[in-house]
Amino acid sequence: MAKFVYRLQNVLDVKYRLESLEKTAYAQAVARLAEEESKFQELLTRQNTYRAELKEASNGVLDIKHIQHLSDSMEVMKGLIQKQFLNVNIAQKNLEAARTRLNKAMQERKIYEKLKEKAFENFKTELADQEKKEIDELVSFTYNDANSDESD
Repeated sequence: MAKFVYRLQNVLDVKYRLESLEKTAYAQAVARLAEEESKFQELLTRQNTYRAELKEASNGVLDIKHIQHLSDSMEVMKGLIQKQFLNVNIAQKNLEAARTRLNKAMQERKIYEKLKEKAFENFKTELADQEKKEIDELVSFTYNDANSDESD
């Protein structure tokens, strides 16, 4: 019996590897986004802590240096939060780009898998046709042999 050999198997194998690489890149992008969001939340928490300390310092005995220090800390936190917000946005865009590349890699792999399935179906059809032809020839020879024996 004939063996099915897909002539584009090497290409399909490459597509599997590319998809695997894109999955890894996507996972790294997800991890990076989670890390950036965590840093952002941490900064917001620190800002809220400074805000609460500033409010508390304003209510009791006024220590101008401490209040000024807390106010400066609040301003620094605002700048850090803005920078971190940009980092989160960049990480989100990178994640979306990684998702797009992963989807494209998956589509390409699926295309080659479908081509392989069609090639296999064609192979099975050709094999069945060949077997029919061989059976017809065998029946034909058998019939001709039987007729030639009767005529002798």
